[in-house]
Amino acid sequence: MNPSTAFATVVVDELIRNGVREAVVSPGSRSAPLALAFAEADRSGRLRLHVRIDERTAGFLAIGLMRGTGLPVPVVTTSGTAVANLHPAVLEASHSGLPLIVLSADRPPALRGSGANQTTDQIKVFGSAVRLFHEMGTPVREIGQVAYWRSQVARAVANATGARSADPGPVQLNCPLSEPLVPTDGPEWPESLQGRSTGPWTAVHAAAAKPSVISPGPKTVVVAGDGASQAARLAAEAGKWPLFAEPSSRARIGSAAISAYRLLLQASSLGAEIERVLVFGHPTLSRPISKLLARPDVELIVVSPTGLWPDPARRARSVVTGLEVTGADTTDWLEQWQHADQLARPEIDKVLADSLSGPRVAALVGAAAGADGMLVVASSNPIRDLDLAPVVPIRTIANRGLAGIDGTISTAVGAALANAGPTYALIGDLAFLHDSNGLVIGPDEARPDLRIVVVNDNGGGIFSTLEQGDPTHATHFERVFGTPHNVDLRALCAATGTPYTSVATVDELRAALTPTVAGLDVVEVKISRDDHRPLGEAMVAALKQL
Repeated sequence: MNPSTAFATVVVDELIRNGVREAVVSPGSRSAPLALAFAEADRSGRLRLHVRIDERTAGFLAIGLMRGTGLPVPVVTTSGTAVANLHPAVLEASHSGLPLIVLSADRPPALRGSGANQTTDQIKVFGSAVRLFHEMGTPVREIGQVAYWRSQVARAVANATGARSADPGPVQLNCPLSEPLVPTDGPEWPESLQGRSTGPWTAVHAAAAKPSVISPGPKTVVVAGDGASQAARLAAEAGKWPLFAEPSSRARIGSAAISAYRLLLQASSLGAEIERVLVFGHPTLSRPISKLLARPDVELIVVSPTGLWPDPARRARSVVTGLEVTGADTTDWLEQWQHADQLARPEIDKVLADSLSGPRVAALVGAAAGADGMLVVASSNPIRDLDLAPVVPIRTIANRGLAGIDGTISTAVGAALANAGPTYALIGDLAFLHDSNGLVIGPDEARPDLRIVVVNDNGGGIFSTLEQGDPTHATHFERVFGTPHNVDLRALCAATGTPYTSVATVDELRAALTPTVAGLDVVEVKISRDDHRPLGEAMVAALKQL
């Protein structure tokens, strides 16, 4: 067995021993040993392999798989620009705390600076975005290599999952490989390639941390941002505090959840009465929440199990690992918010009743997904539109680490492949176009059960709701921010053989969402960008009248 094949065989085996069950490969020559080892593991049923021709798509497919399973996912690339194409996914994984494992194949170090083909400096190419960078030594035929390879893989997985640091995120193992790059005949390896019979080479255990005690008192609300988990909901319900939960918080459920919190913070006097905020997860969606978290008169407590915590306004009074609520608020504070929310819901519905708007589409897609489905939501307007929908128990996934629109289709495909039930994706037209390569799935690859609903306003609709969308900036708005594209999505779907439906009314959308999700299909909903700003203003105005 040659050194590159031995190395790849051991690395893949140790990754599986450390919990890897899915892997993604993009084709290349230098990465051939790793690709072949993963393909063999797939053939023997030890993991499931996914192959994608676009490295950026591959990276975001891994993001979706991790969001769906919670397990680390390795991505294999060849050397050169292939590695750099993973950078957007690495950044999303870093800011979302996802255990992405980059296995970047490389030429042997002696070729760097020589002008050799596809050879560049891949050392720490992702900078500080990775939790660990390590360049594996070029494999050689000598005793001691197996312990080094297995130990380093176990260390990389521990860093990726945050087993000791409680700070999960991406890692990179740069893998210089010398020829031959395919299996060859030759002498046996000088030591056993087998791992430990008990499992991982190094078993890494988590460090324990005690929760902090918090008691009722000030008028408190719980803000649940992306990835907050059920801990936010449980704290809100235990303290009888209003819960302001973003769709991807995994906490937007239960009696304390206030569905119209974002509008109520702008329209109701209740917002001014808030005295204390408990923050879980990574809040990113709304300016009313950002303003609340920046208020100097509000006590801000951030709950973060990791070494990082959100505090963009630098107002946090304390940061704790977890919370133990000692008692419930005995006033009618929660009831006031619940009553306001109950009054707000029909007013919001009245404003949205006359048109097929983004919020209306989001509510219908959320209802279609329901408690048994999964919903992947793109950044920009779709996630904000869903945030205005009634509270329903949907398993919602969104790339909110950096809130980018890249890789959304691939993320949805990965999440759908990891999901046991029907999966929906709510996505804007620019995000759809940005990752249209995600629809390219080879004939030998597993295919998802995924329905993609594209809300097409022919450009950058979110800018209509921001400062740039004010009529005083109309001179350059359409070209620089609106960015109309006039792309025929039906033709784009036809190019990849993706079933496509266009809808123009609420009834047509309901009909398109009714069939069982089987395979991959696209539903396009065309709406007007001109309605975004007036609708938002109308909803706030309606609630101010309550």
